[in-house]
Amino acid sequence: MDNNKKKWLYLVVLSLIWGSSYILIKKGLVGLGPIELGAVRIIFSTIFLFIIGFKSILAISKPQWVWVAASALTGTFLPVFLFAYAETEIDSSIASILNSLVPLFTIFIGFLVFKISFSRNQIVGVVIGLIGAIILIFQGANVNPNQNYFFAVLVVIAAICYAINANIIKSKLQEVSPMGIAVGNLTVMILPAVLILFLSGFVEPSVLEDEEVVTSLMYIAVLSVFGTGLAKILFNKLIHISNAVFSTSVTYLIPVVGIFWGILDGEKFTLIHLLASGIILLGVYIVNKNRK
Repeated sequence: MDNNKKKWLYLVVLSLIWGSSYILIKKGLVGLGPIELGAVRIIFSTIFLFIIGFKSILAISKPQWVWVAASALTGTFLPVFLFAYAETEIDSSIASILNSLVPLFTIFIGFLVFKISFSRNQIVGVVIGLIGAIILIFQGANVNPNQNYFFAVLVVIAAICYAINANIIKSKLQEVSPMGIAVGNLTVMILPAVLILFLSGFVEPSVLEDEEVVTSLMYIAVLSVFGTGLAKILFNKLIHISNAVFSTSVTYLIPVVGIFWGILDGEKFTLIHLLASGIILLGVYIVNKNRK
């Protein structure tokens, strides 16, 4: 298969994997608490990536490990727990849409922290995207008065974390391989994750006698292997055979998959939700329109 066909295949597969992550988190929360879910997800992902790419971390120098640790904190550790807590109150489809704010925050933080320049169009795109997010959150609160949509702020914070991570990788870790960054991230996080799981009391043998817990663990195992491990590999390959602009197209498709799973699971999705989603994606499109 030539690279032109491969890149479209990778794009579709990535959209399906990442778009399905939010419903898997929701199902995982049936038998697990957000702390337990986050810790288990990190541990499962670490095991998988260690098996396929442990040698890649040998090339990371001591100075680079500081930035690998910063990347781990902002790119995986904090978002894993933030999304888990957020979905205890808000719908998985809303979480998937709000995560589309990542490219907008990437531009904003890149300028503020890393002094990366941006255009007037990108400022307009950021503002439009944020307006869409505000509409989405308020409409979600109106449609689901029994849910605490203050928790939607946690998804926004996670999106900011992802944006910080993107700028760290771009500015500080260009010489480290994508696989090295992924495995290095999890190397840094594995001990804190094990400690958190131990302190949560989840390691008690009686816990695994609960059928809901076992089922939730199966969902999180799928999420860890595919949503974290395999997706990282595919995304790195996508960038290699295409370019950054094409790769960011996955941002537009993830919410479509997330909304599909949410509706299938009985979540409410109105025309105003759809309008707000369109506004967010319009902002993302404007931001990425002339990026090289």
